[in-house]
Amino acid sequence: MTKISEALARRKVYRQTLNELRSLSRRELDDLGLHASMITRVAYEAAYGK
Repeated sequence: MTKISEALARRKVYRQTLNELRSLSRRELDDLGLHASMITRVAYEAAYGK
């Protein structure tokens, strides 16, 4: 994989995770142990690690 295609793939994972988490209700986030303020960080970690 080239660096560009790898970056695009990671960005796709980030956006997809972000959209999926944002579509959840507060109750569903609670069930996952997440708060709405954590969504961006969780999506970033899913795509880029750390």
